[in-house]
Amino acid sequence: MRMLNKMKYWTGALLLSALVFTACKDEPDEAPALTIEALTATGTDISTGEQVTVDLNAATSASDVPPDAVFEITFDREVDAATATASNISVSDGDNEVPVSVSVNGNVVTATPNEELIQGTDYTVSVSSAVVAADGGTLTNGSRTFKTAGRLPVVAPLSDAQVAYWKFDGDASDEMGNYADGTEVAIEYQEDRFGAVNNTAYFDGDQSIIEVSNAGGLMTETNDFTVSFWVKTESEGHVNENGDPTGMFVFGLGAFFGIQYEIFGNYEGSKFAISYVTEDGTNTAEDMWFPSEATDNTNGGWQGWDFARSLSPTQMQDIIKDEWYHAVYSYDATAKKGSLYFNGELMKSFDFNLWPEGDLKQTVTGVTYRGQEPEVVDELAFGFVQSRAGTMWDNEPWGGYDIPTSQHFKGWLDDFRVFHGAYSAENVAELYDAEKP
Repeated sequence: MRMLNKMKYWTGALLLSALVFTACKDEPDEAPALTIEALTATGTDISTGEQVTVDLNAATSASDVPPDAVFEITFDREVDAATATASNISVSDGDNEVPVSVSVNGNVVTATPNEELIQGTDYTVSVSSAVVAADGGTLTNGSRTFKTAGRLPVVAPLSDAQVAYWKFDGDASDEMGNYADGTEVAIEYQEDRFGAVNNTAYFDGDQSIIEVSNAGGLMTETNDFTVSFWVKTESEGHVNENGDPTGMFVFGLGAFFGIQYEIFGNYEGSKFAISYVTEDGTNTAEDMWFPSEATDNTNGGWQGWDFARSLSPTQMQDIIKDEWYHAVYSYDATAKKGSLYFNGELMKSFDFNLWPEGDLKQTVTGVTYRGQEPEVVDELAFGFVQSRAGTMWDNEPWGGYDIPTSQHFKGWLDDFRVFHGAYSAENVAELYDAEKP
């Protein structure tokens, strides 16, 4: 009897085991985790202009990723395309998310940022766990960090007062958005002072010009004023009608009816010519003239020149001839002082308070634009003293735009900023240190 009971027990156990085994076999296997096999960023190398691909899937964070990169994510198997969307794949610098467009081809997902990434910035490309495999497998390893190539954009001193900024990084747009894109004639975008391609404007010394319309407000909507830019001349082959070296008009807003900057033909000096307005509304002009062996009011210079750095002709040429240099002109309306800086250092300054007693210029209140058509037109010209529409000096061999041997600018211009504020010596030094190569 006990044997029969044992047989019944073992028979029941075997039947139960069979049932359990059968039930387990009928349940589907859980899909394995979805994994990223490769993640790359492909774009334009800012130093060579060639296409490069950077591996983002390595053990360490990648660097020198092109700012125009497109990201390709390769998974270990096919992805459910409905889950691989811009909502689930992102690129972020930690504070701001870059909008992306996403496409899927089997196990490869491509994410294309809708705007260029910022140079010299840390980013993370993230794939949410909401992205799943076609077989239902969920993602386990979804983010990679990297740093873009180039230099982090400079935040200039008095940035709240900056009203225009032409970077010339491949176009003539104002980064501030206050002025329409410049009209370009014979402009090339070449390697800048940091070696980045297509990041500075080149002017051929013959016909190159960029014209920005309705630019008079740069000088009429302020009393304090600062202009800052980087420039490099190309002296070779730049001659006048007689075949002699000639000067260059780097830029001009209606010439001296607004502001102009020119470099002398012997490269032994340069000058700004700037228009001002006085207390009674009279318009006038004054040059910030800076030749070699400059003098101040203590050693033979004009009484209003309260500082002048005396550079020999060779020292001046070493700065402004065929070398990148940083030029700043600033006018402080409260102090009535104009100051010129090269490469972060004060070169010359004047004080309208020191003009002769009773002179109208003692009452200057600020800068202005006072151009009148047809002589000059309200357009900022990069590469010449005024825009092509103006008629002033049309027939002068040095001042007519249509004359190839006129004083067209030949060289490179970069990072052109205008502020409705007066820069101190400390501001100038800070900006120079931040922007220098």
